[in-house]
Amino acid sequence: MLASGVIGLMGVLTIWIVNQTSSVSEPFSAPVNYRLAKLWRVAKEGMNEKKYLRAEKALLTILKLDKTNAAAYNRLGILYSRQKEFKDAIECFEIASSIQPSASSLHNLGLIYFETENYEKSATAFEGALKLEDTLAARHIAYAKALDKLGHDGDMIEALKKAVELENNPQTIKLLIRAYEKVGNEEEASNLRKKAKRAISTSKPKRVVRPRRVTF
Repeated sequence: MLASGVIGLMGVLTIWIVNQTSSVSEPFSAPVNYRLAKLWRVAKEGMNEKKYLRAEKALLTILKLDKTNAAAYNRLGILYSRQKEFKDAIECFEIASSIQPSASSLHNLGLIYFETENYEKSATAFEGALKLEDTLAARHIAYAKALDKLGHDGDMIEALKKAVELENNPQTIKLLIRAYEKVGNEEEASNLRKKAKRAISTSKPKRVVRPRRVTF
């Protein structure tokens, strides 16, 4: 198996989401817009201060006013995932994806499915995220980890090769080396080790760029 702790992508569940605004999905009156803005502030404060019940109530109220607010469903999914309420988190991310499909919501869904050991659905979600945005190495690495759990070694290696193309750094290269070792391809693993040594000696190591953290 791939080393799960190399970059800490899956060790402790961390939810990622591309920065979204808290704007509503349809026009509202000025008083309603004012109330929504206030609710977003309450939700932000609740999340930051780990007052999850307060944040949950604010987000649910937002959704009563604006039933198709994908951003609110995403944040509610994040809140539930932090509390290990994975069934509710999955439902929220699925609704968000159905309202407004985005790489971030699908990636979040993949992380939850991975955490709950539903690797088939995890891989499907990550694949969907990659169809929308395939320029982040972390997305390919997450997909590779799900494929690894499914025993799809060839596809796993291809996903990691794409990650290395995007971010040729020691962390990502190490994952690919271990993948080659897993399938018994010591020749490719050895060649990659040599390339990695040359890369380290000629450039400053870079960390894997991940999807942004959620911000309000």
